[in-house]
Order: sequence, then C-alpha cells, then structure tokens
Amino acid sequence: MEQTARTRLSHPSRRRYARLAVAFFFFLNGVLLATWAARIPAIQAQLSLAPAALGTALFSGAVGALAGMNGGGYLAARYGSRLVVILATLSLCLMLALVAFAPSLPFLIIALALLGASSGAMDISMNTQGVAVEHLYGRPILNSFHACYSLGSLGGALAGGLIAGWNTSLPAHFGGIALAGAILTFGAIPALLPSFSDQGARQEEGGARVIFARPTRATLALGLIAFCSLFGEGAMADWSALYLNSNLHSGAGLAPTGYAAFSIMMMASRSVGDALTTRLGAGWMVRLGGLLAASGLTLVLLTPWLPLALLGFALIGSGLGVTFPLTLSAAGRLTGQGQATSTALAAVATCGYTGLMAGPPTIGFVASLLGLRLALGLIVLLSLGISLMAGAADKPSISASPGVPQSHKAEKERTASEPPPGS
Repeated sequence: MEQTARTRLSHPSRRRYARLAVAFFFFLNGVLLATWAARIPAIQAQLSLAPAALGTALFSGAVGALAGMNGGGYLAARYGSRLVVILATLSLCLMLALVAFAPSLPFLIIALALLGASSGAMDISMNTQGVAVEHLYGRPILNSFHACYSLGSLGGALAGGLIAGWNTSLPAHFGGIALAGAILTFGAIPALLPSFSDQGARQEEGGARVIFARPTRATLALGLIAFCSLFGEGAMADWSALYLNSNLHSGAGLAPTGYAAFSIMMMASRSVGDALTTRLGAGWMVRLGGLLAASGLTLVLLTPWLPLALLGFALIGSGLGVTFPLTLSAAGRLTGQGQATSTALAAVATCGYTGLMAGPPTIGFVASLLGLRLALGLIVLLSLGISLMAGAADKPSISASPGVPQSHKAEKERTASEPPPGS
C-alpha cells in the first residue's frame, strides 16, 4: 500500500500541487512575521514600553523560536512534518491575534514566546516538507521556497505599513491577517505530502526511523555555514542603515537603501538559485555565495561613494541569499547517515538562527571597541569561511525519494520545464 502511495507521488500534477502548497506555507510564514514586525512601534506605544522592556519581549520571541525549532524537529520526526506544519501554522495565526490583545508586558512576553515557538516549529516542518518535495523532483528547488518567504515578508511589511497609515487597530489588523491565513491553510492541507515521504533515515532492511542521532561532521559543517550566513544577514538588517548614515553620511532618507538593495537581491538570488545550483552544484553555489558576500562587503567598507556601497550591499544579498537554503537542502540529504530529516534540519537551522541572534549584538560590542567599519569586517571573514566549508553542501547529491520512479528522459525534461511556484 505504502509503495503504491509512493508511486502516486511521482505523478507530475501531484508533485506540482505539493510544491505549490509548500510555497504557500513559506509565503504565509513571511507575511505573518512581517505583519508583527511592521506594528512593533504600535505595540510599544500601546503598552508604553521602554526600549529595554521591548528588547526583553523581543528576546523572548527569539528564545521561543529556537525552542520551537528543536521541538518541531522532534515532533516532525515522530509524527511526520505534515501534521506539525498544519498545527504550527494554525498556532502561529492564533498567536499573532493574541499579541494584539496583550494588556501588559508579562502577557506580551508570554505571547511572543508562543509566537516564536510556533514560527520555529513551522519553519522546521515546512522545510522538511520542502526537502521531501525536492527529493520527488530530483533537482534543487528549495531556494524557490525561500524566495516565496522573502516575497511574503516584503508583502507583509508593505501591507503592514499601509494598514498602520490608516490607523487600523491592532486587533483588526492582526485578527484579519490571522483569520485569512488560517482559512487558506485549510485549503492547502490536502496538497501536503504524507508523513512517509519525510520519515528520514531507515535501516537498509528494517526501515526504522532514527529520531535523534549524534551529529556528524557533515552536520556540524553545515551548521557552521548556516551560522555564518545568518550572522551576516542579521548584521545587515540592524547595522547597514547606521553604517551608511554615520560612515558615508548618506542622511536619514537614504540610509535604509542599503538594506533595501540587500533584501531585493537576496530575494532575486533565491528566485534563480535553483536553476544555477542545477548547473553548478550546491558546493560551488555556496562557495560563490560566500565570495560574493565577502567581496560585496569589502566594497562597502572601502568605498566612500554611496552608489558603489549600494552595489556592495546588493552583492552581499546575492551571495547570502542562496547559502542558507542550500545548507538546509544538504541537511535533508544526510538522512542516510542516521538522522531523521526534521532533526537534521533542526540542528542546522538552530545553528543558523543562533547566528542571526548573535550577529547584531556582536557587531555592536566589537564596534564599541574598534569602530563600526572594522566590526563589519568580521562578516568578511565569516563569508570567506563559508567558501572554505562549501564542500559540505555538495554531497550526497539530490536524488528521488525511495520508491518514486524518475527514470524516463521525457519525464525529467517535463519537470525541468515546470514554472516555479507563483509564476
């Protein structure tokens, strides 16, 4: 029975629907988190929070996200990513609405911790689904999912700004987005892959799953790449505008353009990353990504001219945009080494998001001692480190999931010609 069900998954329309469903969950995750981020000033004003109090609340969300990633990885390995992505998405919608009604700081801290945990569990489970779909296709497609997340973040931020400009109340804004997200989630559920598609490592004969396993050298190397990549991404988000304003004297109006160039090119690189990975291989893409990021930031730090600095930020976004998705894709191919897909993804993603959390304060601490230009030079070194460790993303190569035939040349040509989600 299971073998017959596996064979059904090889049908092009079934794969396409699964791909669209996973792309939707990535897009929705970006929309929900950007919706919250766009109204942080309103939350601060509503509760009269001092910066330190707001920082405490935001930190609780980050801690919740890390806990959710590891808990979600365990649950996905035990019960399948399909169930976890459904429950985590509905929980994230509910928690977003709950944040809008926070009457005090302690309530906000709890709500944001639950929001972060829901997002972390959704992150791991939707990436597990994405890796399973990628295995069905037998070629790289995970970057396209992360491009959908970037598009959702952009859309959520723009919509959030417009809605805030109309003085819409937080309950109406968050509640409306959460309700729409929950309704659409129920519509996407039938297209998700069944649990057996991502059960992870199996014994050669018995087929038993391994939920926890000692991290391998490959897992640790991928975790380091993820850490370095998101360390740089977090630093760009928090320090790029300040650098342009204070070091290049761009003025407050042009200071955000550096991060805008970074973000746009990150989304663009993810949109074309899968096609390039198919041609060049994951290892070379990660290697080139690290070199692009290092050269772009070097240009930013050495040039006194704003247009060249913006070009540098664009190069950084182009380079870092593809590295993290490719590390997750590689982690999803480590299941033959004794780890379930979801727990391998959770280990690598946790390293990455630790870097995302550590990047901004580390840059601030080093900047207080050596200046912001030298502090940002640390990211140049980390980007070069990504290039040196890029071989970890190269093997094993992507192949179809067990029991899913992809042998005919015509079938491969047909799947290669399918448009990406949302196109």
